[in-house]
Amino acid sequence: MKEMKQNSPYAWLLAARPKTLTGAIIPVLIGTSLAFADGQFQFIPALLCFLFACGMQIAANFINDLFDYLKGSDREDRLGPERACAQGWITPGAMKWGIGITVILSCIIGLGLLYQSWGLLPHGGWELILLGMFCVIFAFLYTTVLSYQGWGDLLVLVFFGFVPVGGTYYVQAYTFTPSVIIASLISGLVIDTLLVVNNYRDRKQDALSGKRTLIVRFGERFGRYFYLWLGIIATCLCFWFIKGWNPVGIVLPLFYLYMHIRTWRRMVQIRSGKKLNSILGETSRNMLLMGMIISIIVISG
Repeated sequence: MKEMKQNSPYAWLLAARPKTLTGAIIPVLIGTSLAFADGQFQFIPALLCFLFACGMQIAANFINDLFDYLKGSDREDRLGPERACAQGWITPGAMKWGIGITVILSCIIGLGLLYQSWGLLPHGGWELILLGMFCVIFAFLYTTVLSYQGWGDLLVLVFFGFVPVGGTYYVQAYTFTPSVIIASLISGLVIDTLLVVNNYRDRKQDALSGKRTLIVRFGERFGRYFYLWLGIIATCLCFWFIKGWNPVGIVLPLFYLYMHIRTWRRMVQIRSGKKLNSILGETSRNMLLMGMIISIIVISG
């Protein structure tokens, strides 16, 4: 890469890691599909959820970039994509401003959801303020504390499953259903496969940095099969939404499972090193595929 101008727009674009926005889009897509299937679709709340989720994902990426740099986790032996602060593309001071601005803009978008729901929700929408506060707080806690203690996978299940899927559905339908819970589990499990690939690739470096992910705690073999079973369980949960004899609804989840197992086999063959970064791309593709599949199944009824 040619020399990067410090704090340039391109440097900020790289720091935002736009490829990770798939993880923010999928839960909103699923939650909106559920609302549409129930005749409760509302465009403005769905759009605001999409913008808030993307904003918080970018803020989390900035936070992760800065605090891993400050903790010294981004060493020269890093296997993942290059980080902005560690490479000197963005100064720590500028990154702090970037985090603050991104979080504030995301919160303003969240207030739009509150305004949209005012007088419509049973309690005036105050629960949305609480939910937004949790999103902001845990965006900081994840990078600074919780990911180092092995809580990352559980937080993905909550903040890429139950919170965004349930929240997106709630601001459109003003209620919850058992299908929302199942869809939230599918979303969280599938998106967690991306975290597992990262942790699988970085297991040796994480151990040296004191980052006690589940794979560091339980070993490579555990990480290998953890990735596999996340996809299998997510696939099985898809059949909750299939009513009667629906060949398309049956085949689509199995197609995702085929792609997931194919990616898993490549991951196991590579096993370590920077070549595992190619598995990140495949996993992201599979995640998006599942998001589209579950949305199609839900909408087609």
